[in-house]
Amino acid sequence: MLVDSHCHLNFDELYNNLDSYLQQMKTNKVTHALCVGTRPDNLEKIINIADKYENIFASVGIHPDEKLENFTLTHEFLSQYVSHPKVIAIGETGLDYYRVDGPAEKKDMRWQHERFILHIDVAKQAKLPLIIHTRESIDDTLTIMGEHGAIEAGAVMHCFTENLANAKRVLDMGFYISISGIVTFKNAATIQEVAKYVPLDRLLVETDAPFLAPTPFRGKTNHPALVLHTAQFVADLKGISLETLAHATTNNFFTLFNKAQK
Repeated sequence: MLVDSHCHLNFDELYNNLDSYLQQMKTNKVTHALCVGTRPDNLEKIINIADKYENIFASVGIHPDEKLENFTLTHEFLSQYVSHPKVIAIGETGLDYYRVDGPAEKKDMRWQHERFILHIDVAKQAKLPLIIHTRESIDDTLTIMGEHGAIEAGAVMHCFTENLANAKRVLDMGFYISISGIVTFKNAATIQEVAKYVPLDRLLVETDAPFLAPTPFRGKTNHPALVLHTAQFVADLKGISLETLAHATTNNFFTLFNKAQK
């Protein structure tokens, strides 16, 4: 039994053939998936998917890449969703400096910081864990999480691509680390080192579908069933059975996202 802890079933590549992809999940013994919010205009669709399918859960949040003109995120906007029985997390949220041009602009990321802090506040109030995106921003991400008490809510660092030193910082702060299909890529030695190191009781696996399909499906549309290949790769790295890894990561999912019902 495996869980895809992070995917985007609302994207057209998956949504237009959703029943087929859910059947493939069943074939690969991927029993549940968490469909993650990224924009204010896709949250209702995500919740509707979760309502329709018993084994799909939802999260609500605004991706840090989404600057969004004519929209101001408020506590009230996010909070309207948290009582829904299938909404089990806040996110994805965090910081992303990858597309910021030049050091001068990078210094003025207050809008991302403020939005991130708002997500943390809502998560603590709602007693829901956070799904964290960080790209070229790990120091600021962990600083904000520490200063604003993200551990009170709990959190997973999704699609982790940082080095081992930063993985240890994350673990020392009490957070989980989720490994995506990137770990199967030939040039992914850094992530492979992290996946091998992370204790079984802090590890999750994910697809980030429709992106980042694992080898041997790289370049194709990713979907939740393919988390099996990532899980097998990580199990091999750790020198354990797939069954052991699947049992641990599934238990971790339902421990962190404790509103979710098996």
